[in-house]
Order: sequence, then C-alpha cells, then structure tokens
Amino acid sequence: MSSGNVGLRERKRQRMYQAVSDIAIGLFLEKGFDAVSVAEVAAAAEISKPTLFRYFPTKEDLVLHRFADHEDEPARVVTGATAPVAALRRHFLDGLERCDPVTGLNDRPEVLAFHSLLYGTPALVARLYGYQERSEAALAGALGGGLETRLAAGQIIAVQRILALENWRRIAAGEPVAEVRTDAVSAAERAFGVLEAGLPYRAGPPERHTPEMR
Repeated sequence: MSSGNVGLRERKRQRMYQAVSDIAIGLFLEKGFDAVSVAEVAAAAEISKPTLFRYFPTKEDLVLHRFADHEDEPARVVTGATAPVAALRRHFLDGLERCDPVTGLNDRPEVLAFHSLLYGTPALVARLYGYQERSEAALAGALGGGLETRLAAGQIIAVQRILALENWRRIAAGEPVAEVRTDAVSAAERAFGVLEAGLPYRAGPPERHTPEMR
C-alpha cells in the first residue's frame, strides 16, 4: 500500500475519533456523564457499539481523547534539549500566552464546560491519572530513563497539573483571564525555578559515582 493511502486512512481514522468524541461530549454536557450510555453515543454517531469500542476502549476515553495528543508533549519538548526543565518552562509560559486550554488559562464557555465535566466526574478524574502516568513514563524515557529521571518526571508532570488546575479554578470562579494571567506566569516561573534548582540531572542517564577508596 502506498504511503499516500496510509496517510489518507490515518486522517480518516483521526476524523472518526474527533467526530465521535465531539458527539459524546455534547451528550455528556447536556445530560451528564452518568446519564448517557455508550449505546446512546453509538446511536447518535451512527455506528455500532463494537465499532465505538474499537476506537474508544472505555466510556471515559470518549472524553479524554482530547488529551491524547498531549500525552507525550513533555517528552517531545525535552528531546534534544540541553536544559530540559528550562525548555518545559518556556513551553508552559508560551501556552499561558496563547491561553492554551491545557494550561487552564482559558475562559471560552466550551472550554470551561469541558473542564467542569472532566473535574466534576470522579470516573473521568480517575481515568485521567492513567494518561498522566503514561506522560510521566514518556518524559522519563526522553530524559534517559532510570529511577532519578522517573522521580523527576513525576514532579514535573505534577507541577504542570497543579498549575493548570489552579488557573482553571480561578477562571471558573469568575476571575478575568487578564487578572489570573499575571499570577499564573509568576507561579509558573517560581514552580519551574524550584524544579530547576532541585533536580540535579541533565538530559541523558544519571551519572554513576564510584565510591572513594580510603
């Protein structure tokens, strides 16, 4: 099969993912996550339940599909970087400047509604941890592997999650983006500064120290 055909097939597959996810999220926002069955989503998308489950293994994945593209984003950012934490800090600050929904600093009604659905549904919050664990694993691999980098990756992903959640909570409470942004940038600078000072590693495997002979 030609590469053009493979590319077309993948684009069609991605369009199907997006279309079904959008339909499901619309139903969940209208009726509530627990009130909508997978069969109802399949019927609305005009596909069979088995077909739906081929694309989305669980009901929760219908919502969390929107995070799929971001799962290995930290790993992509640090790949080839000589100062990984600094690269991640720049990336997060750039996201704040763009009001990227992933940073929590976005007041579009549809974004606020999506985050309210996500954080207000225990099953979705629980499933989200699986995405975060895979993100940590990918980041640790990009940093060189080993226990030290796994610990570092866990701290980095936690910082990003907490910063974004705080931004979303303030926006959801009615604070203007312009007011939250200043604090959000300051908090990100401080948090990544602490990470940079406290994570004594560089891209690549941690150094092995030979005990001194006495």
